[in-house]
Amino acid sequence: RPAFVMIKVTNEVTTSWMMRDSKRDPDNPNSAYLLPNSNLQEFTNLDFDFLSNGFKPRNANNVENASGKNYIYAAFAELPFKYSTAR
Repeated sequence: RPAFVMIKVTNEVTTSWMMRDSKRDPDNPNSAYLLPNSNLQEFTNLDFDFLSNGFKPRNANNVENASGKNYIYAAFAELPFKYSTAR
C-alpha cells in the first residue's frame, strides 16, 4: 500500500504536480492532495484510492487521470519490505 504518491501529466506544461499521502487522509477514498508548485493550500475535491498493490484515481481530470494524456508518477510504500521473502 502506498504511503505517498506524486503524479504529473507530461504532455501539458501548465499542469501542476499532485501529491497525495496516506497520513493526512488514511481512509479510502482519499481526497486530500497538495499542488506543490503552487501557492495554494490543501485541496479535498478529487477522490483517490490507496490499494494494497498500488493506487487508483477515481476521477477523470487533467491532473491525474485524463484520457489521452501521458503521466509520470512516483509511489513509495508504507512497509516496502515487511512481507518480502525474496533472497
